[in-house]
Amino acid sequence: MLQEGNSVPDVKMEGPEGKSVSPADFSGQKLVVYFYPKDDTSGCTKEAQDFTALADQFTAAGTWVLGVSKDNAAKHRKFTEKYELKVPLATDVDGSACEAFGVWVEKSMYGRKYMGIERATFLVDRDGVVKRVWRKVSVPGHAEEVLRAAEELT
Repeated sequence: MLQEGNSVPDVKMEGPEGKSVSPADFSGQKLVVYFYPKDDTSGCTKEAQDFTALADQFTAAGTWVLGVSKDNAAKHRKFTEKYELKVPLATDVDGSACEAFGVWVEKSMYGRKYMGIERATFLVDRDGVVKRVWRKVSVPGHAEEVLRAAEELT
């Protein structure tokens, strides 16, 4: 499981417009990678909207934000357009990013167990070191907390 102090995994994902994207692409810059279960669901939509509302402040703090789920690029485009999101979304089609970050976990709903993405966020410094990890994220106030941490990180 990825922890504070670890190097960020260099995993390839499908970014906007089908281009490959990985944390290594942001070398020398601060990066927030947030994992969420599914496009266009209530919690995931609120989280994406919260990061979008603060997008300019993240930019001012010299920090890129990248949302990641297993939804395909077409769903990401539809989700982005529907809510006018300013945060790029990446697709983890094969689950390698979820595995590398340790967010592919067993979940339980109504007594049924299944595998899914844990809502989690990782703040990476300019040297590619994970400086903060938020697991089992509660959406209200989360984007603001991540922004404060990014602003404090030099």
